[in-house]
Amino acid sequence: MSITIPVAKQQLFDHPRYWAECFGPAPFLPMCREEMDQLGWDSCDIIIVTGDAYVDHPSFGMAIIGRLLEAQGFRVGIISQPDWQSKDDFMKLGKPNLFFGVAAGNMDSMINRYTADRKVRSDDAYTPGGKGGSRPDRASLVYSQRCREAFKDVPLVLGGIEASLRRIAHYDYWQDKVRHSLLIDSKADILLYGNAERAVVEVAHRLSRGELIQDITDIRGTAFVRRDTPENWFELDSTRIDRPGKVDKIINPYVNTQDTSACAVEQAKGPSEDDGDEGVQVVQLLPHPRLERDHTVIRLPSFEKVKSDPVLYAHANRVLHLETNPGNARALVQRHGDRDVWFTPPPIPLSTEEMDYIFGLPYARIPHPAYGDAKIPAYDMIRFSVNIMRGCFGGCTFCSITEHEGRIIQNRSHDSIIREIEEIRDKVPGFTGVISDLGGPTANMYRIACKSPEIEAACRKPSCVFPGICENLNTDHSSLIGLYRKARELPGVKKILIASGLRYDLAVESPEYVKELVTHHVGGYLKIAPEHTEDGPLTKMMKPGIGSYDRFKQMFEKYSKEAGKEQYLIPYFIAAHPGTTDEDMMNLALWLKRNGFRADQVQAFYPSPMATATAMYHSGKNPLRKVTYKSDGVNIVKGERQRRLHKAFLRYHDPKNWPLLREALKEMGRIDLVGNGKQQLIPTFQPAVEGYQSARRKNSTPTGSKKAGRVLTQHTGLPPRETGAARKGARKGSRTTR
Repeated sequence: MSITIPVAKQQLFDHPRYWAECFGPAPFLPMCREEMDQLGWDSCDIIIVTGDAYVDHPSFGMAIIGRLLEAQGFRVGIISQPDWQSKDDFMKLGKPNLFFGVAAGNMDSMINRYTADRKVRSDDAYTPGGKGGSRPDRASLVYSQRCREAFKDVPLVLGGIEASLRRIAHYDYWQDKVRHSLLIDSKADILLYGNAERAVVEVAHRLSRGELIQDITDIRGTAFVRRDTPENWFELDSTRIDRPGKVDKIINPYVNTQDTSACAVEQAKGPSEDDGDEGVQVVQLLPHPRLERDHTVIRLPSFEKVKSDPVLYAHANRVLHLETNPGNARALVQRHGDRDVWFTPPPIPLSTEEMDYIFGLPYARIPHPAYGDAKIPAYDMIRFSVNIMRGCFGGCTFCSITEHEGRIIQNRSHDSIIREIEEIRDKVPGFTGVISDLGGPTANMYRIACKSPEIEAACRKPSCVFPGICENLNTDHSSLIGLYRKARELPGVKKILIASGLRYDLAVESPEYVKELVTHHVGGYLKIAPEHTEDGPLTKMMKPGIGSYDRFKQMFEKYSKEAGKEQYLIPYFIAAHPGTTDEDMMNLALWLKRNGFRADQVQAFYPSPMATATAMYHSGKNPLRKVTYKSDGVNIVKGERQRRLHKAFLRYHDPKNWPLLREALKEMGRIDLVGNGKQQLIPTFQPAVEGYQSARRKNSTPTGSKKAGRVLTQHTGLPPRETGAARKGARKGSRTTR
């Protein structure tokens, strides 16, 4: 059966506008009654509740959804970071005419609040003043409950990254158990996952026409609860694994087969092939719903099963990730008690015209005036940056981008991007001529796609670049190079920096791109993410081997020298990832020392909900392959001591870690690495370490450089430059998607 490319029934901008479009766009979406009065509104059609401060900028989810719904003609209010201890804050804008839209914010609220060691964070980058504690744990759930208390009969629509990652029964790292689908616990009416623009617009228009929320079950990228399977749907049972097929009875060879009932099997066979044509029957292939993906649903193991059986959990995770390509994905269903949670196939990717439409909406590009002079760190990081695309086909198992934004790249046009740079130049306070980033989830996946739309629609691989770059992937960077050149030529723009994560295995396929990047767009430092050096963890991460990094490093240094610039790479590494042994971390530490790297901050593996690596962590199985009870296990790092040890290997240079490392190396039979020689990892002496402080300097130093030996920074992003106009435009990096 051929796979057809799904096409949206309507473009986002083709819907007839709601009658309230007569009010026009608001300077800011209102956050209080006084602002509603100034706009002449008696009520809001839709109210968005969010755990982030309201920043009217296309890097913040509530702003995108709010402005998009406003462009459809709806009056949209914002309740930002409400007091969740009572329902009062949820009533301050009155009763919405259509629905409440609830989101935890730009991050999962648990990742936002807790470290990988389950310690409470002291700050929150999405809150004025960076103050922590401004949102509850599992904010989507709590906000939903308060909305219900405020106005019981108002439809409740869940969305955002927290809803996307928790839409199915999921392992929760902070409770160390499997939790219900967020839809079940929140008691919301519908959940929107992934790129939800198309879904939220359709929900809003259908509700405005009087349709009931419980009748909306045919929109892609949604989840809802039902108690039965509709007619004309074929259900594929994927609730069990290792189930043996039919086993035929073994006939006793010593029994008389002519007159013994034990030989019923033989007697039932009928005439043999040599008996002529009388026993031949023509097989007729009749239409079968199995062949119609649009009416096929896969039944996953129930919540009760995956809660008690980690292997079944891994199996369910594998099935989920196999059904993520919008070109061929089927609907899923999972039993929770006496109810089924249905998941329609992923949303159809946005076209370039739709992306331009979304990013061209009338954003103020600054925080709401209610915050006064209070700094919002997340806004400061992105206020001079431009998002040029969405999605990622890398498939890294620890990352949440693919689960949320999809694996198909959705691109903006050159004209749309250039207009946004001009808008930043002309409108954003404090602009000094430096664009801090021109990228997206990945800096160099812009305009990269499968050579054949038909192959792309039929593909079920979780990654286009692992174990190697797919032969069907077009790795042409020419459009991105052209964009960089157009951006550099804009009057008033002094520097265009690239701060998004760079996919270096793709970059090396285009030496022209690497030269362009290194010559014009590196502010002294460039962030890349090899994550590890050893094959064991890299294969579980679905990351390229360290050889790809070496190739890129050679090109980076070559073109930096040709440009007459001293520039450095800032690599990221992950400790304690599933599939990592103590020996792997030891080898990584030796590699770091050989190459002159001293990481100031390290990142331990963070089991985010629904990620493939999280399923590995919970189950000890590898969902990248068929999961069975007898399939090979994955080495998991769970104990506190072992996690500390893996982080200590990344900071081998810190005297505080030397006692732990000496003990571990002795247990590993590698006491030869303890000594004062250049080839040894840990010295024999132990200095006083009470006064140890990080110098937070450069992270990447060429081997043999006079600068080797400094304490170098890893996760601080772009450190202040000693000279140059980009001093004020330098930004601190964060990896909020991991």
